[in-house]
Amino acid sequence: MAETPSAEIAPVVKVGRNCWRIARANRVSVVVDAADYFHFVRELCEGAQYLLLFIGWDFDSRISLEPGDRSRRARLSGFFLRLARRNPRRRIAILKWRFGALKQFLIPSSAWTLARWATTRAIEFKFDGAHPAGCSHHQKIVIVDDCLAVCGGIDLASGRWDTPVHLDDDPKRLLPNGQPHAPWHDITMLMGGDVAGALGELARDRWAIAGGKPLPTVREVEPQWPDDVPVLFENVDLAIARTRASYGEMQEVREIEALYLDMIAAAQRFIYIENQYLTSAKIAAAIAARMGEDAPPDIVVVMPRSAEGWLEQIAMDAARVQLARAIGKVDKGDRFRIYVPVTKGGADIYVHAKLMIVDDRILRIGSANLNNRSLGLDSECDMVLDCALPANKGAEKAVAALRTRLLAEHLDVDEALVAAQMEKCGSLVDTVEALRGEGKTLELLDLEKPGPLDKLIAENELLDPEHAEGFFEPLQQRGLRKRWREGRARIANRLG
Repeated sequence: MAETPSAEIAPVVKVGRNCWRIARANRVSVVVDAADYFHFVRELCEGAQYLLLFIGWDFDSRISLEPGDRSRRARLSGFFLRLARRNPRRRIAILKWRFGALKQFLIPSSAWTLARWATTRAIEFKFDGAHPAGCSHHQKIVIVDDCLAVCGGIDLASGRWDTPVHLDDDPKRLLPNGQPHAPWHDITMLMGGDVAGALGELARDRWAIAGGKPLPTVREVEPQWPDDVPVLFENVDLAIARTRASYGEMQEVREIEALYLDMIAAAQRFIYIENQYLTSAKIAAAIAARMGEDAPPDIVVVMPRSAEGWLEQIAMDAARVQLARAIGKVDKGDRFRIYVPVTKGGADIYVHAKLMIVDDRILRIGSANLNNRSLGLDSECDMVLDCALPANKGAEKAVAALRTRLLAEHLDVDEALVAAQMEKCGSLVDTVEALRGEGKTLELLDLEKPGPLDKLIAENELLDPEHAEGFFEPLQQRGLRKRWREGRARIANRLG
């Protein structure tokens, strides 16, 4: 399969248009699934000297970072307390979305943990409510001494732990109450170098906006990169893209939306996506514009079969079906596919990852979903490696290796087989179709028509508006079909 040299292609990432900043990373690792992530986070915490800053949508102090140990001592609550005792100079700052934190006070052990943390001088816990009504704080960032950083889709929360094998009956995959939880797929990125300082600046800013006290300046330290963390990229430039709703003196930021649209437009051969939702009419319209071309790129989307929770299922699943059906009407070559990963026993694997790979030359990992909330309402942060940037020349092979690894995980085949099949047929869709089979595999999503209530909520974007003000817009001023038509018109004008 012919490769297009990245040197001949202009970078997609542009500061001020679709990203906030571009910074150098001396080492980058992509961590797949939370079993490894929890283990690596523990190592990072123990190696920190001055500052640990956690920015998250959710935290559950009852989880264990090493689920094989179910003792009280192994819980996150006790782990942070031990870190504080061992090195009282090491500041531990934890920021969590305020609305999602309310349930913590209904759990006696969690409420007791928050009280103990509050009386520990080295630990500060804040609830983030600095956003318009209806919005949420959704970033998942960890900063270690301003020289190491994590950014992606994994929260330090219950129900996240799993391995890439996604066993049907993994004895370690348990909720804090000892009950098993469903298989869970997720991705995050671990980085060292200047980019960690840039993310540290972003995280400190969010901490201050939420009302946190000033954090200490970190003296220059030697990064403690965990010995067992494999390095995927070295000395590359990474772009940081954000979403933020207008609030007080803060202006709206929609870099993530612009970057998604630019990446879809830039694809020449294929787009590989792992995401929790597909409910943005703008994104769907951009995909439809590509599918309507004479020689469109392959687009493979790996998603959960259903969203979590009754309300989300009604709002998100119905909107996804309607948008996918609309894309299908212009996809004459059947190059757009949505797949659901399942275990060997046929159980659904919940996809929480937020990843996009374009032509093996652009890699994007972060917290943003393909829904309206992530494009304009919630605070989000995504990391992007664009191989067209001069420092990233030659990184395409590592991006391809990651895509191959992910497909091999979902299809339960050897990575060499995925790579050979892709080389043979040159098509992402045809590769998946050739290798999916029985047992642990990828199943095509069944696009069943939504019911009347589902359709009403989805079409009027009642739970997924494009702007914070959208929660209060009259129904006639919004709607999925309206956004779809507007998106198609914008793309037509852009191309014309």
